[in-house]
Amino acid sequence: MERVMTVEERIKRAEEIYARRKRNEGLTVIKDEDIKKEKSEKKDIKLLKKMLIQLMVCVCIYLVIYIIQNNQYIFSEDFIHKVNEIISYDIDLKKIYEDTKNYIMSIFNKEKEEENKEEEQNDQTNTTQSNEANNGIGGAVEETNKEPEQEKENEVLSQEEQDILNVKNTANFIRPVEGTISSVYGYRETATGTVPKNHTGTDIAATMGTKIKSATDGQVVLVSEEGDYGKHIKIQIGEVSIIYAHCNSLYVKEGEQVTQGQEIAEVGSTGNSTGPHLHFEIRISERTVDPQKILEL
Repeated sequence: MERVMTVEERIKRAEEIYARRKRNEGLTVIKDEDIKKEKSEKKDIKLLKKMLIQLMVCVCIYLVIYIIQNNQYIFSEDFIHKVNEIISYDIDLKKIYEDTKNYIMSIFNKEKEEENKEEEQNDQTNTTQSNEANNGIGGAVEETNKEPEQEKENEVLSQEEQDILNVKNTANFIRPVEGTISSVYGYRETATGTVPKNHTGTDIAATMGTKIKSATDGQVVLVSEEGDYGKHIKIQIGEVSIIYAHCNSLYVKEGEQVTQGQEIAEVGSTGNSTGPHLHFEIRISERTVDPQKILEL
């Protein structure tokens, strides 16, 4: 048999149902508000992004318009002149390279000098100790050390320096003619293509017909009028030979012995010559040397 609910129980039951429904309605409302709030926030973010993009586009457009309006300054003569000044500024790269190279080389040379000094000090210390150990037999040691030193001096001399020394030891020289040096020994700039740039002697300019004297004793081994030297003489003394070229007249013959100061020819302009002068050339073993390093001209 079904139980009959009292009035009080019905009222209580009705209140519970009402309260339950009320709670459910409250939860549903809260959930809808959250969803709406999230949608609203997302919409606000999208709007903010659009505003930022539009702002950046506006800034870019403004910059372009500003550049266009002020293009007269950018392409003005003053602006271009300043740019040209910067471009045309001459930077001497070669000088910078040379300065840097010299600085680096000076450092290396300084280190090398210090090493050489240390080696010399060590050598001197070893030599002193060796002499002391030999008890007065140092004379033999000194003579032994002298030979390498002399060999070293000979090695230091260049071929040119050796030739000059040998020429001076072979004969004494006097000035062959009075005049002015018009072209020195070695490389020279020439006005015409017919004159060689590598000059094998010294040119002494003088008036036509000036007497030429033999600078040394010797034997005439060549008298010729052929070739670029024109009329010329070659005098031999030992391994040394002296050539007098571009002469006007020749006073000696082949095989003749001449003495220092003897008149042997006259100044001229024969052969490959641009004016009256004496081409004075000195050789040893067919190697030319600078006459101005042998005597004063």
